[in-house]
Amino acid sequence: MRSMHDDKRGNANARGYGRKWRKAREQFLQQHPLCVFCQRRGRVTAATVVDHIVPHRGDLKLFWRRSNWQSLCKPCHDTEKKRIENGGSLPGCDLDGVPTDPSHHWA
Repeated sequence: MRSMHDDKRGNANARGYGRKWRKAREQFLQQHPLCVFCQRRGRVTAATVVDHIVPHRGDLKLFWRRSNWQSLCKPCHDTEKKRIENGGSLPGCDLDGVPTDPSHHWA
């Protein structure tokens, strides 16, 4: 069942996630195969999602800016990235005890 939010967003193709995106995504994941959040914690996890670091909110220039892309595993994208976008911080620290969230006041 689709929600009203989904109706407002449009389908994946209408939001820019068509064939061109799928090709660019696949290429980016080949070049950046590991989840950057997991790497910060000393873990090696295959990335499956190309995430927009700054949400593009329909801005096509920002959507296609590769410097705004990062490779994430699905669990990190669906939990930690959502927490960040909702105003929270990235939990955890690296092997040296430094917070993994670059905006953390200790980092």
